[in-house]
Amino acid sequence: MAHVVTPLDQPSSYKDSQARVDRQKQNELLAKSSTLYVGNLSFYTTEEQIYELFSKCTTPEEGGGIKRIIMGLDRNTRTPCGFCFVEYYTHAEAMACLRYVSGSKLDERIIRCDIDLGYREGRQFGRGKSGGQVRDEHRADYDPGRGGWGAQAQRLEIERRREVEERYADAQEGPGAVAGGGGEWKEAEGAVETTLKRGRSPDEEGDRRGEARARLEETDHDAERM
Repeated sequence: MAHVVTPLDQPSSYKDSQARVDRQKQNELLAKSSTLYVGNLSFYTTEEQIYELFSKCTTPEEGGGIKRIIMGLDRNTRTPCGFCFVEYYTHAEAMACLRYVSGSKLDERIIRCDIDLGYREGRQFGRGKSGGQVRDEHRADYDPGRGGWGAQAQRLEIERRREVEERYADAQEGPGAVAGGGGEWKEAEGAVETTLKRGRSPDEEGDRRGEARARLEETDHDAERM
């Protein structure tokens, strides 16, 4: 029956792709490691919150306790990106927290813990293309605790908005576009029509008056005949 229940204090089958050790050497190092990897953290979880939770299985009176906490950071923005390393003074404390803390809730999120080979400089940065963790690159669901949509979904949305803005700009500047300032355009059109009208000469004005006088006389003659 012992094989039915999965032990809670056993490391996962995960192997760091950047670790230059084989599987056998890795198992030997994990059997002595006092470092935990903690994942699925909220971007807003603080180091103080992590310390409070992960110190519950420590024994400071026996010379143990948490040695340090290394927060995982986005490679570009240097802001938390959802993981950390917790270093203990003893292997027994790391295994106790792996057994009792992994799978518990922190900031309303179920956190995951794994025994780690040990922290090295540079491992605090995310390995995703956008600077964060790889798992957040391909995430298609909305997670408010981890930056909203996944990095790929955010890039697609940015590209879509850029295309819409470029299409709108082309419509404003292309052939057949309606220029702004309709009132000014109408005033300019009226000014052009005014300048196109030719002024009348004095002779033309005299002819117009003679024609009007002749029509008036004809009207008077017609009135007398009636």
